Amino acid sequence: MKQQISLDINGRVYDLVVSHRDLLVDVLRKKIGLTGTKKGCGMGDCGACTVLVDGKATLSCITLAITCQGKKITTVEGLALPNGELNPLQAAFINHGAVQCGYCTPGMLMSATGLLDRNPKPTELEIKRAIAGNLCRCTGYKRIVEAIQMASEAMSAQGVK
Repeated sequence: MKQQISLDINGRVYDLVVSHRDLLVDVLRKKIGLTGTKKGCGMGDCGACTVLVDGKATLSCITLAITCQGKKITTVEGLALPNGELNPLQAAFINHGAVQCGYCTPGMLMSATGLLDRNPKPTELEIKRAIAGNLCRCTGYKRIVEAIQMASEAMSAQGVK
């Protein structure tokens, strides 16, 4: 069964026809062309598919697209500043070597963004808890945690939320 829905993604509204079984990750990647969101395990275990839905970190590989109608979805493509530059969190990931193969990076960025939006000055433990659902095989997490800490400090100093 197909249904017409509207999805607000990164501030742009998309009118789509989807099946009641279509997963948000597949709609983002295949129907809209936003391939920054990765499809890893497909079972909600790895966090590569994390996006924000109404500001909350959400696993798009286990979220039905139709349940997102009327909600604001933010993908990694929506994190850039209006002038196209990287936001402080993205820049911190690059500057602190928190990106290696890059497969987990979009999900990590989205989980960290959800945290920093709720709590601009998280502790190390709060950061670790926020990214606990995101698996990374390359960095060992230390640099990711440090990058999130540095971004938090930079954003606080700049008055950025």
